[in-house]
Amino acid sequence: MMELHILGTASARPTSTRSVSGSVFSCPEGLVIIDSGEGFQMRYARQRSRMKRQKEPSLLRPNRIVAVALTHGHLDHTWGLLPFLQTLSLDGRQQPLFVYGPTSPEILDRLEADGIDASMPEQTASAELLNQYRAWFALGGTSTRLGYDVRWLLGHPQSGRWVEFVHDATTLAWYDSMPQPEGFTTFRMDSIPTLHSVPSCAWQFSRKERKGSFDREKAALAGLSQKERKNLSEGIDVEHGSGEVLRASQFRGPSKPALSMVVSGDTAEQSIQPKAPVTVLVHEATFLNDTADKATQHLHSTAAGAARTAAHCKAQHLVLTHFSARLRDADDALAEAKEVLGQTCAVATANDGDRVRIDEDGNAILLKASESGWVQHNLTHH
Repeated sequence: MMELHILGTASARPTSTRSVSGSVFSCPEGLVIIDSGEGFQMRYARQRSRMKRQKEPSLLRPNRIVAVALTHGHLDHTWGLLPFLQTLSLDGRQQPLFVYGPTSPEILDRLEADGIDASMPEQTASAELLNQYRAWFALGGTSTRLGYDVRWLLGHPQSGRWVEFVHDATTLAWYDSMPQPEGFTTFRMDSIPTLHSVPSCAWQFSRKERKGSFDREKAALAGLSQKERKNLSEGIDVEHGSGEVLRASQFRGPSKPALSMVVSGDTAEQSIQPKAPVTVLVHEATFLNDTADKATQHLHSTAAGAARTAAHCKAQHLVLTHFSARLRDADDALAEAKEVLGQTCAVATANDGDRVRIDEDGNAILLKASESGWVQHNLTHH
């Protein structure tokens, strides 16, 4: 199972009911924070409290966090990161933590040529993540100051080239592909290039198709030896009795489908090329059709643009988020997205505190936050 806790659904300006960007991806191998706009630490704490009140399993424990994945450097997506890391320090964190963010090839070229203190190329946007990394290092965001190992990485999603700031950000280490978070073996995390006014990416979390469970009871009823059962459980056909060949596939339940979730930051439409088939796409929908010129100007999406992106990457389900403060009712965004998608893809809108779950069989479920907990809605075609 995988699940996304959506803890901020506003765009750059928060409202009385929507906070700026920040989500938590949860799977059996750990948690990944996706963006952390201002006040993220409080939103994370509130979501944990909600779950405790509902007696839900403690899946949001801070010691399960393995990584932070930033979609881009705009402050409504990043400015809560250092306070959150410091809160983890105050809580006594010991486990290592990866921090990933996208950058430009020009920045990487400068760092490779001139080292850790390389100057920025001319006309670099102030929101460039290298600027923020350097500010966070100076303000105590190093492993020594925080008291646990923080692995700061910047990469170019198109080329797969990544650099890590090591030894308390005094030297650099280079990679030809993005290092995976510690503990990720069955699951995989990938940066997906997106188009925005600064270097940006979406994040895809995926799990390959899995074999069905071995049917021990059926094997026992067949009177098989321990060695025969072991071979069948490992996928090896066996010859039994008078030459009868038993197929390993006959002793397994249905296979578990491949699953994946893509979470976008701010991006122009149809710029997502996923690395694996998409079960659920969680996509920003800042504007409506009547302000499509603003979406184009700022390289954001309209709700209809998000729907076209979902169709382009063949997503089974679409969840809209990151709404402009000018948008009074997300139902308008929902209607415009549905008009594009028709019956080809299920679509829903998210509020702060909602959860998107994909179960073991590939079913997508939206858990809508309420005062009494969460109300379950199956993401089905409309």
